[in-house]
Amino acid sequence: MFKHICVPVDNSDFSNRAIDLAVELGRTCGARLTGIHVYAARLHDYRFKQMEYTLPDEYKDENELERQRKIHDSLIAMGLQLISDSYLDVMDKQAGAAGLAFERKMIDGKHYKVLIDDCAASDYDLVIMGALGMGAVKDSQIGSVTERFVRRVSRDTLIVRNTDPLRDQQGAIVVCLDGSPQSFNGLKLGIGLSKALGRPLQAIAVYDPYLHYAMFNGIVGVLSEKASKIFRFKEQEQLHEEIIDTGLAKIYQSHLEIGRKLAAEEGVDLAITLLDGKCYEKILSFARKEQPWLLILGRIGVHSDEHDVDLGSNTENLLRLAPCNVLLTGGKFYPPLDVKAEEIIAWTEEAEARMEKVPPQVKGVARTALLRYAIEQGHTVITNKVIDEAMAIFMPTRMAEKMQIMAEDLAVAKLRTAQQAATAICSVCGYTVKGPNPVVTCPVCGAAPEKFQLISREVVEAIATQEGGIEEEESMPGVAVKWSADARDALREVEDAYLRRRAKARVEKYARSKRIPVITCQLALPMIEETVGRDKLGAGWDTLLARTKFEPAEAPVAVAAAAGAGFAWTGDATARLNRVPAGFMRDMTREEVEKVAAGKGATTIDLALCEEGIGHARETMNEVIAGYVSQKKPR
Repeated sequence: MFKHICVPVDNSDFSNRAIDLAVELGRTCGARLTGIHVYAARLHDYRFKQMEYTLPDEYKDENELERQRKIHDSLIAMGLQLISDSYLDVMDKQAGAAGLAFERKMIDGKHYKVLIDDCAASDYDLVIMGALGMGAVKDSQIGSVTERFVRRVSRDTLIVRNTDPLRDQQGAIVVCLDGSPQSFNGLKLGIGLSKALGRPLQAIAVYDPYLHYAMFNGIVGVLSEKASKIFRFKEQEQLHEEIIDTGLAKIYQSHLEIGRKLAAEEGVDLAITLLDGKCYEKILSFARKEQPWLLILGRIGVHSDEHDVDLGSNTENLLRLAPCNVLLTGGKFYPPLDVKAEEIIAWTEEAEARMEKVPPQVKGVARTALLRYAIEQGHTVITNKVIDEAMAIFMPTRMAEKMQIMAEDLAVAKLRTAQQAATAICSVCGYTVKGPNPVVTCPVCGAAPEKFQLISREVVEAIATQEGGIEEEESMPGVAVKWSADARDALREVEDAYLRRRAKARVEKYARSKRIPVITCQLALPMIEETVGRDKLGAGWDTLLARTKFEPAEAPVAVAAAAGAGFAWTGDATARLNRVPAGFMRDMTREEVEKVAAGKGATTIDLALCEEGIGHARETMNEVIAGYVSQKKPR
């Protein structure tokens, strides 16, 4: 995997840990090692000349001053070389013990410039360097030499942020995927490292469904009534909620599924996690919670311009704040076309029927060409029109034979049908059951039936009444939102106006997506605090938090009416369900699994039933999220 590894050394704790990692990786890969130390003899000489005027008078005699200069030059040159040799001896000894070839370099000059020039002139395929050097102080996040180096060098660079070898014995390798070629190259590196070091591999993807909603709220507040009608914000918001936000989840989920298939081909099990929110913030929270050994990032993201940006903003933030080692990759890897197309490309019935008419001997080539054209043009659904466009490029002589392309009315499928009026929520883990059917125990955390609370419109409005009544507002034209008085007071505790708008938008969007009729304190408080942070809330927050309870006297508890009323999940089935990204995707998958079980008259859901239900859910999601259902009628 790696053939030549370079380590800049300076005898700091981070540098010494970088040597350990280089030897460990070199041993597994059979790589040769190079250690380099940059010393600044010229700088010391320049500083000495600057301070000559401060010497005592007896040293200011011209002959004596010249003698002192020669002594200083000799000591500095020889001393710095001896120090550099001693730094490199440490790495030489470890490399020799591991049976690895080692080369030492000592160069005089400006530290970061020398490292950049040396990297450009050498064939290193990995550079391992400490996040901080000898000049680090308490609040240092990234050293100046390291920061300047990673901004100017596209070579794969592993930044050592953890100096504790014992802590490094544990922890997974986490790859951040956003669909960019650099992130998939990071996955390729992660797969290789996982196999070489025997560490578990995880992939994480983050999408932000709240940004568009917050933007809409901000725009509505400044546009005139006439402008609002022209832009038809009500319809636009519905479009975002039903297609765009859900589509974002599908896109980023597809990146993870592609990654899982690539890892499986290499015999590596890849655990995947899909999160929603601000990208670097969610990844940072994940890293702080999971404590991985290594976080692998592309130098730039999918939306960056590689010609104008040295580091993407998310990468830069994580490089400074991540609590683990960070590997930055500038390489590119493009997943095989068939693997990528299987996850992101759908075909209409008409297009599939048209492909069936293609002669068998050329069908494979034609399908590959169409998939490549669709991906290059940004299409996720292949229609007759897309086929015609591709044919015009691949077979221009048939342009005259094309029939006139008729416009088709495309209907967008709704993600879900209308929800039941009541929802039972597990107060331990948040597992939800929609509809009138109760459960015996929680299949996720195993909580007893009495831990489930039935939340209906009447119950929520009763809680809101206890919180000072309900106030209704129109967040955008034709869209009414109800807040309890206490919940609105909680929102006012956010002092920063921008963060307050973002928190408000997130809470409202969640309430509307879950069809919660009134936003109460116990819905709003945790989401507000997570969005803005505890340090940005006013003095009244603790008071609101203390008096907010979720114990309505009128709230009935969901209990099992009789044996067989719910489903018991085996441990294997529960573990398999938990591999589905949390949120609406897991809820929808669970419902599909339970439908399959109900259809077969089963009361216990085992792994086989779970897999069958997941297959049904995948088919449903592919159909719905693709967003297009043919409405063409025979004429």
